[in-house]
Amino acid sequence: MFSSFVPNQYVPSIYKINLEELKEKGMKSIIVDLDNTLVESDRRAATPLLIEWLERLQELGFQVMIVSNNNKTRVSQFAIPLQIPFIHKARKPLPKCFRKAMLELKTDINRTVMVGDQLLTDVLGGNRMGLYTILVVPISKTEGFFTKMNRRVERFVFRWMDKRGLLPREGNH
Repeated sequence: MFSSFVPNQYVPSIYKINLEELKEKGMKSIIVDLDNTLVESDRRAATPLLIEWLERLQELGFQVMIVSNNNKTRVSQFAIPLQIPFIHKARKPLPKCFRKAMLELKTDINRTVMVGDQLLTDVLGGNRMGLYTILVVPISKTEGFFTKMNRRVERFVFRWMDKRGLLPREGNH
């Protein structure tokens, strides 16, 4: 029933993603959510640690694109200084934004990872497209109205996954 919500991996943060393992799996592109995945939803710019992580992605040959449901001002002010392509008002989990991202990155479902902090947008959308999905623990408790509503549903889905042993933990994927 809820199998579309089960990520391939569940890690504490983007910094715990085993990038070398993804590369070995043939992954070339990473679609990543912005708010509470890369930085807190109220942080305007990248942290030094995030910049270092993004440079590491580049060193390993990954292409990155931010796909966010947030507005153009928020996403562009964050992404442009980092020279990262982005899609704003993406309407995740709808498939159009994932298709557009893969088209722009010149990649396909077999070589693309979706990383985000929400089951109902990032994981569901990525799984429905056939992408490799990684769920991260949200960075902050500060969230918008719709995200707070999603979190209520997520708690139910998490309990369902936990009872069935379906939630992949670090090192268990």
